[in-house]
Amino acid sequence: MNRKLKKLPWNLTVCKVTELREINTEAEFWFIVRTDEEISLVCRTEDVPAGAVVREDGWRGFRVEGVLDFSLTGVLAEISGILAGHGISIFAVSTFNTDYILVKEENFERALALLGDP
Repeated sequence: MNRKLKKLPWNLTVCKVTELREINTEAEFWFIVRTDEEISLVCRTEDVPAGAVVREDGWRGFRVEGVLDFSLTGVLAEISGILAGHGISIFAVSTFNTDYILVKEENFERALALLGDP
């Protein structure tokens, strides 16, 4: 793979909450998505709100280094294709600048090795 990846140092959790005010927005790392059906949160495991309705612990993550131009195509497809080919599922989130890929903790080091990152 041609892209440099940066390991995130935290254990992560994907969860659902009922109220935005439950989320500690002062925490170091989090993603929030609100739709007409739910409020989803990805955060460090120690920052999961007590009122989380559903949670799945045991995720680790990495980000694609650098700013990805919106005209780029296939970055996430390349990563997910390599990992899917080895039976590793992902949970992906994107920001304005780049993509973040989460895998289950037991697959983390293998995923990075498959993607060619030390």
